[in-house]
Amino acid sequence: MADGSSEFLPFSNLRIGHAHDMRVRTGVTVILPDRASLCAVDVRGGAPGTRETDTLAPGGLVDRVHAIVLAGGSVYGLGAADAVCRELGAQGIGFVAGRPPIPVSPIVPSAILFDNANGGDKDWGTSPPYQRLGSEAFAAASGETGEGAIGAGYGATAGIYPGGFGMATETVGEATVCALIAANPVGSPFLPGTAVPHAWIYERDGEFGRLTPPADYRWSPPMDTKLSFLAQAGQNTVIGAVVTDAALSTSDLNRLAIMAQDGLALSVQPSHTPLDGDTIFALSIGEMELSGPGELSQLGSAAARAVARALTRGVLAAR
Repeated sequence: MADGSSEFLPFSNLRIGHAHDMRVRTGVTVILPDRASLCAVDVRGGAPGTRETDTLAPGGLVDRVHAIVLAGGSVYGLGAADAVCRELGAQGIGFVAGRPPIPVSPIVPSAILFDNANGGDKDWGTSPPYQRLGSEAFAAASGETGEGAIGAGYGATAGIYPGGFGMATETVGEATVCALIAANPVGSPFLPGTAVPHAWIYERDGEFGRLTPPADYRWSPPMDTKLSFLAQAGQNTVIGAVVTDAALSTSDLNRLAIMAQDGLALSVQPSHTPLDGDTIFALSIGEMELSGPGELSQLGSAAARAVARALTRGVLAAR
């Protein structure tokens, strides 16, 4: 079972930073590649909250990003990306639109989840904490990460359980794909009536506690989701990124993001509801060449498994 201890990222050219506010019960996660990297996004939920995702559409002027930000706070959390842009710009990192004194333009797509009803003090007036948390997460970026109640997963809930942030890695041949997920879904991550994760079949090295369904298990409608007390859309969401060292094109990354979303259906029931804003970024930070569509298909399948495991690890660590 994931225990919240630090895990090293599988890539030396990627850093991740987390920050949270205990009083507000919310947080921010910043994903930082060492250089501008190709990125795509897939938005599958019915109530997303995002920034600069249109920038990632195929055929646009800009096809690389300098950071990805995941945050709680619903629409207020989008302000965390402002702070990351400010920090990157001060270092001269960004899209170059002209010679100085024209400033660079950091490209920082972001997605938010709704944790505003979790009991934290949200009476922030005109000063939401997200720019501060964005700066703190940026400053904390390193080559390792914790799991559970940290960063964007700090105030999250998964069904009626604590949510959290998790990481999981899969390999296909020489290529690696790593999922970084903040879990705050409407649905439940557990088989109805049990403590067995939906994703139990994808477990690695006892990370879920080696729980399996009873021999006589029969599925029944879940009673541990948020559906019984939620009345509005936009109050949930799973957000995250899959990062690979495979040298993928923008088109390939779009497909990887689409396939990675299947990991939510493997680990949460129900998923991709009108009440969720499920958003997954796909980021290529390496030079590992794939042999063709067949290997990309395998990588996408691995990405889905990694998302399922990362989501489950985050929830279990938060508990």
